[in-house]
Amino acid sequence: MKVYVYRGCDTCRKALKWLAAQGVAFEEIAIREQPPSVDELRQVRDALGDLKRLFNTAGGDYRALGLKDRLPGMSEDEAFELLAENGNLVKRPFVVGEGFGWTGFKEEEWKQALGLGEES
Repeated sequence: MKVYVYRGCDTCRKALKWLAAQGVAFEEIAIREQPPSVDELRQVRDALGDLKRLFNTAGGDYRALGLKDRLPGMSEDEAFELLAENGNLVKRPFVVGEGFGWTGFKEEEWKQALGLGEES
């Protein structure tokens, strides 16, 4: 499992701490230096069912590029290329693994996705 994060992001730090506490193995990747690939972005979009959920809509780059207005008119290929070129545009943490993917950190969703905390 790859977890793309920005160290200056409180949510990312919280997610990494939570994963470590759960004993979950993961590869941490600096999202600004190495954004997710187009294939990884497509995989997570497929898992989430919505291209817009890949974007960090609260970020400065998103606003500076006017993506709120531009995104609806972009092709998926254009959007994926833009995300793959600029890690600041990707919602984080960005998680991708074999057959799954998601963005953001919501503990209950992560527990469910990783099969943790289930009573037997």
